[in-house]
Amino acid sequence: MTRPYVVIHNVLSIDGRIDGFVPDTGIYYESAAALDADCMLTGSDTILKAMEAEGVGPDEDVPASAPAVRSDDDLPLLVVVDSQGRVSTWQALREAGYWRDVMALISRSTPQGYRDYLAKGFIDHIAAGDTKVDLRVALEELGRRGVRKVRTDSGGTLNGVLLRQGLVDEVSLLLHPALAGGSSRSSVYDAPDAGRGEAGIELKIISSRRLKNGIVWLRYTVV
Repeated sequence: MTRPYVVIHNVLSIDGRIDGFVPDTGIYYESAAALDADCMLTGSDTILKAMEAEGVGPDEDVPASAPAVRSDDDLPLLVVVDSQGRVSTWQALREAGYWRDVMALISRSTPQGYRDYLAKGFIDHIAAGDTKVDLRVALEELGRRGVRKVRTDSGGTLNGVLLRQGLVDEVSLLLHPALAGGSSRSSVYDAPDAGRGEAGIELKIISSRRLKNGIVWLRYTVV
């Protein structure tokens, strides 16, 4: 089974950081839309931080039935990697209006209570892997369900796993004219073993485009 095409899409400072500066969110989402992905993949940490920042608490109500999803809806599907069953704001995410629907990626060790919670809320899920989500298996299942292109919206941890497992086809970076500084090591690619005998990942430039506000959009294919 051929998995969907996978694009990592991130903002980046001149000194290689994904935090410590104020990104242009308008340009980020405009360029993300231009990538024309029908699925957005993110991690539970990213969702939890976003919900906390917006003051969104756990779901209190569940729908009486599964929501109707139009087959011609051009909004992407939101898919969250959550093997530990940490996300409890699925209805709020569904009602946000940014996605046509939501889905969880869990593992076979995800607590049964969380599986029951997903079922009660009519949240579709894919169980792949024993203790952690097997992303290759999960992506192949998404492909079987009609997903053709995945865009990530995440930090270096999920990006790192995808890259190191050979599951990324393209890297898309919005280079901002800013120096973040500081001691944080937050980056697009979290690779704990880099520099210890592990070969780097070779990229080949697809395009370089100057956007407004001094931002440069760099796109690479993974060799």
